[in-house]
Amino acid sequence: MTSITLRIPVDVVESMKVIAPCKGFSGYQALLKSYISECLRRDEAQFALSKEAKLIAALKKLGVPDSIIEEAAREVA
Repeated sequence: MTSITLRIPVDVVESMKVIAPCKGFSGYQALLKSYISECLRRDEAQFALSKEAKLIAALKKLGVPDSIIEEAAREVA
């Protein structure tokens, strides 16, 4: 594990404090870790081995700005 600092809006933290026990978590930090892990794993499954992800990685390696990559992705979608 590593420790990070993350600024989160107060209302979001308050909502997580209410939801955490309803979902069986001891506190909001555990819920937040769960949310991050769930979404990350879903995105990894979607993007990790796709041709698009490989192309994006290659473009970034070649120095193509993110804004250009994002614009091209919007046009294709």
